[in-house]
Amino acid sequence: MIPVLSAEQVRLADAYTIAHEPIASIDLMERAAAACTRRMAEMLAANRPVVVLAGMGNNGGDGLAIARMLHGNGHRVQVWVLRTRPQGSPDFEENLHRARAIDLPVFFVEEGGTLPTAEPEALLVDALFGTGLQRPLAGWVKQVVLAVNALPNEVVAIDLPSGLFADGNDGNDAKAIVQADRTFTLELPKMALLMADNAQYAGAWEVVPIGLDRAFVAGVKPLAAMLEQADAAALMPERTRVSHKGDHGHAWLLAGGPGKMGAAIMAARACLRAGCGLLTVHVPVGQAGTMHGAVPEAIVSEDAQAVLSALPKLGRVDAIGVGPGMGTSAEAARLLKVLVQNAPAPLVLDADALNILAENKTWMAFLPAGTVLTPHPGELDRLTEKAGSSADRLANAMELARRFQVVVVLKGAYTVICTPDGRTFFNSTGNPGMAKGGSGDALTGIITSLRAQGLDALSAVLLGVFAHGSAGDIAARDLGMDGMLPGDLIERLPQAWRQLRAQ
Repeated sequence: MIPVLSAEQVRLADAYTIAHEPIASIDLMERAAAACTRRMAEMLAANRPVVVLAGMGNNGGDGLAIARMLHGNGHRVQVWVLRTRPQGSPDFEENLHRARAIDLPVFFVEEGGTLPTAEPEALLVDALFGTGLQRPLAGWVKQVVLAVNALPNEVVAIDLPSGLFADGNDGNDAKAIVQADRTFTLELPKMALLMADNAQYAGAWEVVPIGLDRAFVAGVKPLAAMLEQADAAALMPERTRVSHKGDHGHAWLLAGGPGKMGAAIMAARACLRAGCGLLTVHVPVGQAGTMHGAVPEAIVSEDAQAVLSALPKLGRVDAIGVGPGMGTSAEAARLLKVLVQNAPAPLVLDADALNILAENKTWMAFLPAGTVLTPHPGELDRLTEKAGSSADRLANAMELARRFQVVVVLKGAYTVICTPDGRTFFNSTGNPGMAKGGSGDALTGIITSLRAQGLDALSAVLLGVFAHGSAGDIAARDLGMDGMLPGDLIERLPQAWRQLRAQ
């Protein structure tokens, strides 16, 4: 897991590394700048000019060091320093001295002044303000940010786009934040980078390791964690040489309805591709042939009505997925109420099952502990309350998980998993090509399958979400994000599992 720390925790990690490596703070800054410079050099043509915008704190010191290193690599570099105070931080002042010693062009911008002119092709490096910022930028500094955002140049932010708060941006001024195309965040991801609202500021972001003390970081209770491949690989269910279909669980899906059988089919295909031994799909009357033709490996049970209305005779059942395409009819609502109150196996609820719950919120008190809910943002807003920001929505998901002792999978660019005991996990796989109807149905099938195979709720969700995104990444690589379909993702699940087995 990659921990997501608060700004204060990162500051303490810096201080601990300086004291116990030991390393001077200026040398740690040098190490961070060198790591960013190496990454930047990979994207810079030899003749492309660079302009570094530096504040007078340590983020500005990083910028000055990067400018000096790029200058040493032969790039045409100049630095624009915002003079916001008479004296900068000690490490800023030292790097300013080093820049001047090699005749690096440094221009100071003061209140009432204007920015120097940048060539349109120049790369702008934003090193104005880092993770220590705790209040919105205002006055002439805000005007500088507005001027930067009006420029046509590509912008790379160091650690965070200037003006963005690391932990939470309630009360921030959205106009007073640099809109970067890329962000090189130092050592660890920051919570702000994982919020969908902030994508307009951070652009494509990546972690640049700078060598903070690993033992200290591991000993801190993080705000959240990001899943890595090794974490998912460790959760893969065992398959022995002598195992048979009965050893890998019997999953049930209650899904499908008029005009929405595709959702049930995709959930069923994904369920089987996720490894369960048996799958039975309960569909409305008249739809058995559709399901048999599309998913011949599945057993099919037919309801007596044209919409799902009653629980089938389940027999052996190890997990039940409910919702894709089932509709929100009164009959489907009655079915869900009975199932919630008398669940014979672990439940995975998605789509219309969540919409029914949203209309009958008192039923959530009857959800069995360990039930998995997989809402997209709109569904979560209906289950809780309409959120004003991604951070508010995350807080709502965390409270929903805690209050009802369920696992909440809030789907999105960084799908987030909230547990009953207050832990939060962000997924690191997936891509925009998955933002198409049907991707969520596939996830429901995958998680239901893993639950049927005996994984506990959290393990099934962590592994299922990671594999779902990984299969989507394989599909994007093979086909491109524009034309890939959820069905392409499902067909590539075997490759995703193979990658995890290899790990």
